[in-house]
Parts: sequence; C-alpha cells; structure tokens
Amino acid sequence: MNINQGKGYRIFSVFNILLMILICLMIIFPLYYMLIVSISDGAAVMSGQVNFLPVGFSLRAYRAAFKDANFIKSYWNTVVITACGTTVNLLMTTLFAYPLSRSDLMGRKLLMKIAVFTMFFTGGMIPSYMLVNSLGMNNTYWALILPGAINVYNATIMRTFFEGIPMDMTEAAYVDGANDVRILWQVILPLSKPILFTLLLFYAVGHWNGFFSALLYLSDKSTYPIQMFVRSVVFSGDTLAMSMASYNSSTEMGAEMLSEEGAKYAIILLSMVPILVVFPFVSRYFKSGVMIGAVKG
Repeated sequence: MNINQGKGYRIFSVFNILLMILICLMIIFPLYYMLIVSISDGAAVMSGQVNFLPVGFSLRAYRAAFKDANFIKSYWNTVVITACGTTVNLLMTTLFAYPLSRSDLMGRKLLMKIAVFTMFFTGGMIPSYMLVNSLGMNNTYWALILPGAINVYNATIMRTFFEGIPMDMTEAAYVDGANDVRILWQVILPLSKPILFTLLLFYAVGHWNGFFSALLYLSDKSTYPIQMFVRSVVFSGDTLAMSMASYNSSTEMGAEMLSEEGAKYAIILLSMVPILVVFPFVSRYFKSGVMIGAVKG
C-alpha cells in the first residue's frame, strides 16, 4: 500500500536520521578516541599530540595489561562470575516463570503480585549486606550471584513469552505421556530460544559490568571482578602505577614509553571485548525477544 508522504513527514524523517547519526557519533567517538590513544606512541600521548588520528603505532599498553597479574586474575574472576551467574539466573528465572505461565496454577495471580511488589519495595542495602554477611558469603562469588538470582522484570517477560506458546502443544505432550518436567525441557524451551538468548544477554552484561555488589561485598582483592580492577586503575591508579613502573623500567633506553592514559584506555577497552564478541551471535534472537508484548501493526 502506497502512503502519500507529505512535507511534514519528510522533514521529520530527515530530522530523525540526523538525530540518530548524532547519537551514534556520541556513542562511537569516545570508544574511537580510547582506541587511538591506546595504540599511539606513549610520548605522543603524554605530550598531547593525539587528537583524531593515532600518532605512531604501539601495542605496549596492551602488552603491559596482559603482563599484569592482577588484571589477568580479575578478568578470570569476571568470566567465572558471568558464566556461573548467568546459568543460575536462566535456571531460576525459567523455573519461576514457567509455573506462573500455566493457567491451571492455583494462586498464580497472587504470586505474581507478590513478585511485582518486590520490584518496588526491598529491604535496602544495609539489611541485604547483613543477610549476605550472616550467610558467610562475603568475599565469595556467591555474594554476587545469589542475591540477584531472579530478576522479576525478566521473569515477567519470560512468563509472557511462555503464555504465547499454544496450549495445544502442551496438551498433546500430556496425551503422549509426558510429565511437566519433560514438557518444559523438550517442548517449551526449544521454542523459547529468542527469549532465552535475550535474557542470557541481559544477565551476562549485568554480571560482566557489575560493580556496586562487588564494592559492597568484596574486600579481598583476589576476588575482584574486572570492573573493580578498572575502578582502582581509573580512580586510584596504584595498580596501574606499579605496572607502568615495572614495564617502563624493563624498557630499553630510547624505546617507546608507556603512557598512563594509554594504559587506562587499553584496560577499559579490553574489559569491553567479550560483550562485543558475544553480541553478534545472539543478536538474531535479540529483536524478537525484546519485542515480547509489543503492539504489532
């Protein structure tokens, strides 16, 4: 069907495109600037010569980061936390959402109201800390995983997706002798890849970028995730200063030096790499997952 596009519509389209381009540039330019600084010669960075294009080429900032034992340890901690945390999140969210999607569950509306209530009213930071501490989870990975095992908002989205699966398939499985566990595993979950991958991305990004929970529950530096390491580098600079001193002292006279700004940006960019790598593989499910419940026209 051809729609007559008036002058107002065309003006809006041009304005919308220009606005989107501006927003994209505002997002991309900081990343671009960090990249060119991190690969530029250290002396050029320290003298302020790097603006829009890299000056020289050096990977010393990245080599220094990978030689830092604290960086490697925090990176590994984050991988473990993200993998275990996302697995627990998906398991618990699925076990929470599937029963609530069944119309034959008694009291499901009351249970859903109680769950939604917790989205707006919580015990607060201090009671949460006291609970985690009393359970002996301080300075452990579980302090970052178990308190947020179920996100009610994500569980509501998953429940809505499950409700959209035709009941005829479930009833046919019952006729064939399947129980509820088998139906969930062999019927519901294979049809739920869009929402599973969408929530996987949400949970994984949340764990990878998690900062406040680690700041609250972790005091042992050996358990720090990558974001806590980045914080210590950006704000205090103690760890970075020691790494730079060690790296520059081993650099031959006349060779390129490692700049503090370049090292910081290299560490920040390296902390973003896993999410950027994973997203393309789940992006084909992402659109259909996030559009659950949207009005389609």
